[in-house]
Amino acid sequence: MESDPTTSEPEAAVGSVSPPAEQADPTTPGNLAAAVAKGLASPAEDADEAMSKYLSEKLKLKDKWLGVWKSNPELFFEKYEEASIPFVGILVEVTCKPRQNFSCFKVTVSVAEPFSSNIANIPRDLVDEVLEELEYSAPLLEVYPVEGQDADVCDIALALEVVRFFYDFLWRDWDDEEICENYTALIEERINLWCDIQDGTIPGPIAQRFKKTLEKYKNKRVELIEYQSNIKEDPSAAEAVECWKKYYEIVMLCGLLKMWEDLRLRVHGPFFPRILRRRKGKRDFGKTITHIVAKVMTTDMVKNLSSDTLLQQHDDLNLALDNCYSGDIVVIFPGEYQAANLALLTDDITIQGVGKREEIMITSEPSHDSFVVSKADNVKLMQLSLIQQGTVDGIVVVESGHLTLENCLLKCEGTGVCVLTGASLTITDSEITGAQGAGVELYPGSIAILEGNEIHHCNTLRTSDSSKSTLGGVNMKVLPAPKLKMTNNHIYNNNGYGVSILQPSEQFFIVAEAALNKGAASGDKKDDKMLSKVMQTLNVEMNNNRIEANLKGDIRIVTG
Repeated sequence: MESDPTTSEPEAAVGSVSPPAEQADPTTPGNLAAAVAKGLASPAEDADEAMSKYLSEKLKLKDKWLGVWKSNPELFFEKYEEASIPFVGILVEVTCKPRQNFSCFKVTVSVAEPFSSNIANIPRDLVDEVLEELEYSAPLLEVYPVEGQDADVCDIALALEVVRFFYDFLWRDWDDEEICENYTALIEERINLWCDIQDGTIPGPIAQRFKKTLEKYKNKRVELIEYQSNIKEDPSAAEAVECWKKYYEIVMLCGLLKMWEDLRLRVHGPFFPRILRRRKGKRDFGKTITHIVAKVMTTDMVKNLSSDTLLQQHDDLNLALDNCYSGDIVVIFPGEYQAANLALLTDDITIQGVGKREEIMITSEPSHDSFVVSKADNVKLMQLSLIQQGTVDGIVVVESGHLTLENCLLKCEGTGVCVLTGASLTITDSEITGAQGAGVELYPGSIAILEGNEIHHCNTLRTSDSSKSTLGGVNMKVLPAPKLKMTNNHIYNNNGYGVSILQPSEQFFIVAEAALNKGAASGDKKDDKMLSKVMQTLNVEMNNNRIEANLKGDIRIVTG
């Protein structure tokens, strides 16, 4: 009964699958919060009942209407590409006969005339056959009312969107298993998280980490349920171990999601130690090795090395890094490379390109959370181009120890260079561009020396959050204050300020002559004097920098 999808060309779904234009938009934060609060002012264990009651009241408004049934392509095709056919949409007439249990909410559907689908050449006979097998019944939440119907159908469309939103983004499987004194407050925190993702307060790549974690949690839970259901008798020892393994995977993912949902735990950003690899230290025989990374090694490549240099040749950068011990040097010749081990730098090594930095291109792997992460005492990256593609953390994250970037080009797609508390960074003669937030982000208690760099076109993410919109070239978070030395840098064309200093909401800087104005920026003589005092307090040294053409201005103190 299946059709060959390879000749199918997906088109726009018939009608609209969203509530009509005149209906209040359910995807705005205010309407979502209000609608969910109306439907759910009850403990977690009563959530299904509350949603059922809310939806039942709305469905009483009209028992017949037109909708698009967004069905699973597996009902129609044996093989298909999920990216090209995310769903099979059929225009149907809907008859509502709701039942008491929300999980049993189904509606009667029949093909509407004229026959319409988002799959251009799907046979009408196939659709009829599938519906007959399903007894002309479909889950209510798979049906989307189309535009152009009366106000009652508009209300039903909004109610369906609210319920879908609740179960897709707010409900967690553990909610009815744990005691929660104020479930409504918990839901509000999850709505806040969702709003932070939608308006860009949480940068896009970082939001993807949360979404991937949530999706992974759901998939692992389904895996466990299916595995348990396939155990026919008393489980064997191996089956019991596998069940526990799957269970603890779910518990760990659950813990990560709870950290995201608690505003207190994510107030300082989503970064937490990512490296669990132990340091190797020096080799037992005390020698260091120079690793040559090139498809083919020639004598010309090593002619400038001393005769007693120990060499290893690799055609894969990842393999070279895996074989490094403290003191080793990795020499990379022109080409394009990827290396997951760049996110696991624990030993003191030097990674150096040969030739123009634009010719040594290292790209991140989009499926990975991190690109370059260091917690070694002294790591150096020289004459390289780092090109970020879809990773979540900063293009370079210094967790601890010291990292040097020399003559490097950093093309960011997510966040920029992040120096975490207690870590230090030196960047010289390098270029940083394209970051969604600041090009360089200094966390409290970090240290950075920036000399002869270009930082431009950062803070590319559009956001309604005024504090985020101030980010640009360099951002400092104080308390305890980081240390920063900037010399001969050119910071320009950033969407926020050239340099922003984020202080707590409580007054932190005490100036004898007068209290600081919140959000004061460089400009008149009074502000310049105040900034000078603040920089002395912060241990910020700035000499011969060109900070210009930044959208918001040059330097600003931001109250967080």
